Amino acid sequence: MADHWVKVELDVAAFDAPRFQPYVERCRAAGIRFATLAELGDTPEHRRALYELNKECSADIPERGEFYSYEEYAERRFASAGYAPHGVVIALDGDAWIGMAAASVHPEFVFNEMTGVRAAYRGRGIAVAMKTLGLAFARERGATTVRTFHHPANASVIAMNRKMGFVDASF
Repeated sequence: MADHWVKVELDVAAFDAPRFQPYVERCRAAGIRFATLAELGDTPEHRRALYELNKECSADIPERGEFYSYEEYAERRFASAGYAPHGVVIALDGDAWIGMAAASVHPEFVFNEMTGVRAAYRGRGIAVAMKTLGLAFARERGATTVRTFHHPANASVIAMNRKMGFVDASF
Protein backbone atom coordinates (compact mmCIF):
# COMPACT_ATOMS: atom_id res chain seq x y z
CA MET A 1 0.00 0.00 0.00
CA ALA A 2 1.07 3.59 -0.46
CA ASP A 3 3.19 5.27 2.20
CA HIS A 4 1.42 8.57 1.73
CA TRP A 5 -2.36 8.61 1.60
CA VAL A 6 -4.22 11.72 0.56
CA LYS A 7 -6.34 12.52 3.60
CA VAL A 8 -9.26 14.91 3.15
CA GLU A 9 -12.14 16.13 5.24
CA LEU A 10 -15.29 18.16 4.77
CA ASP A 11 -16.99 20.64 7.06
CA VAL A 12 -20.57 19.31 6.89
CA ALA A 13 -22.12 22.71 7.65
CA ALA A 14 -20.20 24.30 4.78
CA PHE A 15 -21.21 21.66 2.22
CA ASP A 16 -23.19 23.30 -0.58
CA ALA A 17 -25.80 20.56 -1.08
CA PRO A 18 -27.96 22.55 -3.54
CA ARG A 19 -24.94 22.85 -5.85
CA PHE A 20 -24.74 19.05 -6.12
CA GLN A 21 -28.46 18.18 -6.07
CA PRO A 22 -28.61 18.42 -9.90
CA TYR A 23 -26.35 15.32 -10.04
CA VAL A 24 -28.97 13.42 -8.06
CA GLU A 25 -31.78 14.71 -10.26
CA ARG A 26 -29.94 13.93 -13.54
CA CYS A 27 -29.27 10.38 -12.38
CA ARG A 28 -32.91 9.90 -11.39
CA ALA A 29 -34.05 11.31 -14.75
CA ALA A 30 -31.81 8.71 -16.42
CA GLY A 31 -33.54 5.92 -14.48
CA ILE A 32 -31.02 5.51 -11.68
CA ARG A 33 -32.57 5.27 -8.24
CA PHE A 34 -30.95 5.56 -4.85
CA ALA A 35 -31.75 3.76 -1.62
CA THR A 36 -29.96 3.13 1.64
CA LEU A 37 -29.20 -0.37 2.81
CA ALA A 38 -31.70 0.28 5.61
CA GLU A 39 -34.41 1.07 3.04
CA LEU A 40 -33.59 -1.98 0.93
CA GLY A 41 -33.33 -4.18 4.01
CA ASP A 42 -30.17 -4.97 5.95
CA THR A 43 -30.46 -8.66 5.10
CA PRO A 44 -27.81 -11.34 4.62
CA GLU A 45 -28.52 -11.30 0.86
CA HIS A 46 -28.10 -7.53 0.64
CA ARG A 47 -24.94 -7.64 2.73
CA ARG A 48 -23.52 -10.18 0.29
CA ALA A 49 -24.55 -7.97 -2.67
CA LEU A 50 -22.83 -4.98 -1.02
CA TYR A 51 -19.69 -7.08 -0.54
CA GLU A 52 -19.66 -8.13 -4.21
CA LEU A 53 -20.19 -4.53 -5.36
CA ASN A 54 -17.48 -3.22 -3.02
CA LYS A 55 -15.08 -5.94 -4.15
CA GLU A 56 -15.63 -5.13 -7.83
CA CYS A 57 -15.31 -1.36 -7.37
CA SER A 58 -12.25 -1.70 -5.14
CA ALA A 59 -10.35 -3.62 -7.81
CA ASP A 60 -9.49 -0.29 -9.47
CA ILE A 61 -7.90 1.24 -6.37
CA PRO A 62 -4.14 1.50 -7.02
CA GLU A 63 -2.10 -1.01 -5.00
CA ARG A 64 -5.30 -2.35 -3.40
CA GLY A 65 -4.13 -5.94 -3.41
CA GLU A 66 -6.41 -8.86 -2.76
CA PHE A 67 -9.84 -7.95 -1.41
CA TYR A 68 -11.08 -9.31 1.89
CA SER A 69 -12.91 -12.60 2.13
CA TYR A 70 -16.61 -12.17 2.85
CA GLU A 71 -16.02 -13.18 6.47
CA GLU A 72 -13.28 -10.53 6.90
CA TYR A 73 -15.46 -7.92 5.19
CA ALA A 74 -18.45 -8.74 7.40
CA GLU A 75 -16.29 -8.38 10.50
CA ARG A 76 -14.76 -5.08 9.35
CA ARG A 77 -17.97 -3.54 7.97
CA PHE A 78 -21.06 -5.03 9.60
CA ALA A 79 -19.68 -5.94 13.04
CA SER A 80 -18.05 -2.52 13.44
CA ALA A 81 -19.50 -0.22 16.12
CA GLY A 82 -19.71 2.54 13.49
CA TYR A 83 -21.79 0.51 11.03
CA ALA A 84 -25.03 2.23 10.05
CA PRO A 85 -27.20 0.78 7.25
CA HIS A 86 -28.73 4.26 6.80
CA GLY A 87 -25.22 5.45 5.88
CA VAL A 88 -24.85 3.05 2.96
CA VAL A 89 -26.26 4.58 -0.23
CA ILE A 90 -26.83 2.19 -3.12
CA ALA A 91 -27.34 3.28 -6.74
CA LEU A 92 -29.59 0.95 -8.71
CA ASP A 93 -30.39 0.54 -12.38
CA GLY A 94 -33.56 -1.52 -12.22
CA ASP A 95 -32.66 -4.24 -9.73
CA ALA A 96 -28.92 -4.11 -10.51
CA TRP A 97 -26.67 -2.61 -7.84
CA ILE A 98 -24.35 -0.30 -9.76
CA GLY A 99 -22.77 1.94 -7.11
CA MET A 100 -22.24 2.43 -3.41
CA ALA A 101 -21.23 5.12 -0.96
CA ALA A 102 -20.69 3.70 2.52
CA ALA A 103 -20.08 5.77 5.63
CA SER A 104 -19.41 4.79 9.23
CA VAL A 105 -20.16 6.81 12.34
CA HIS A 106 -17.47 7.71 14.86
CA PRO A 107 -17.67 9.91 17.98
CA GLU A 108 -16.04 12.95 16.35
CA PHE A 109 -16.78 12.45 12.64
CA VAL A 110 -18.36 10.34 9.91
CA PHE A 111 -15.90 8.37 7.80
CA ASN A 112 -16.55 7.78 4.09
CA GLU A 113 -15.45 4.16 3.83
CA MET A 114 -15.93 3.68 0.11
CA THR A 115 -17.54 5.34 -2.87
CA GLY A 116 -17.54 3.25 -6.01
CA VAL A 117 -19.41 2.80 -9.27
CA ARG A 118 -19.27 -0.17 -11.60
CA ALA A 119 -17.04 0.62 -14.59
CA ALA A 120 -19.87 0.56 -17.17
CA TYR A 121 -21.68 3.33 -15.26
CA ARG A 122 -18.80 5.68 -14.52
CA GLY A 123 -18.69 9.24 -15.85
CA ARG A 124 -22.41 9.88 -15.30
CA GLY A 125 -22.23 11.72 -11.97
CA ILE A 126 -23.47 8.74 -9.96
CA ALA A 127 -20.61 8.92 -7.44
CA VAL A 128 -21.26 12.62 -6.78
CA ALA A 129 -24.99 11.92 -6.41
CA MET A 130 -24.41 9.08 -3.92
CA LYS A 131 -21.89 11.12 -1.97
CA THR A 132 -24.33 14.06 -1.85
CA LEU A 133 -27.00 11.76 -0.40
CA GLY A 134 -24.45 10.31 2.02
CA LEU A 135 -23.57 13.78 3.25
CA ALA A 136 -27.25 14.28 4.10
CA PHE A 137 -26.88 11.23 6.36
CA ALA A 138 -23.86 12.83 8.05
CA ARG A 139 -25.83 16.03 8.61
CA GLU A 140 -28.79 14.08 10.03
CA ARG A 141 -26.42 12.32 12.46
CA GLY A 142 -25.21 15.69 13.69
CA ALA A 143 -21.69 15.13 12.38
CA THR A 144 -19.61 18.24 11.84
CA THR A 145 -16.90 16.54 9.79
CA VAL A 146 -16.65 13.80 7.16
CA ARG A 147 -13.24 12.26 6.57
CA THR A 148 -11.82 9.95 3.96
CA PHE A 149 -8.49 9.06 2.38
CA HIS A 150 -7.26 7.89 -1.00
CA HIS A 151 -4.25 6.45 -2.69
CA PRO A 152 -2.37 9.39 -4.28
CA ALA A 153 -2.70 7.85 -7.76
CA ASN A 154 -6.50 7.79 -7.48
CA ALA A 155 -6.67 11.26 -9.03
CA SER A 156 -10.29 11.21 -10.23
CA VAL A 157 -11.68 10.41 -6.79
CA ILE A 158 -9.44 12.97 -5.10
CA ALA A 159 -10.59 15.58 -7.63
CA MET A 160 -14.25 14.66 -7.02
CA ASN A 161 -13.84 15.10 -3.28
CA ARG A 162 -12.08 18.43 -3.68
CA LYS A 163 -14.81 19.60 -6.07
CA MET A 164 -17.34 18.77 -3.34
CA GLY A 165 -15.45 20.86 -0.78
CA PHE A 166 -13.15 18.36 0.90
CA VAL A 167 -9.81 19.87 1.92
CA ASP A 168 -6.48 18.31 2.83
CA ALA A 169 -6.29 17.12 6.42
CA SER A 170 -3.79 15.50 8.77
CA PHE A 171 -5.92 13.09 10.81
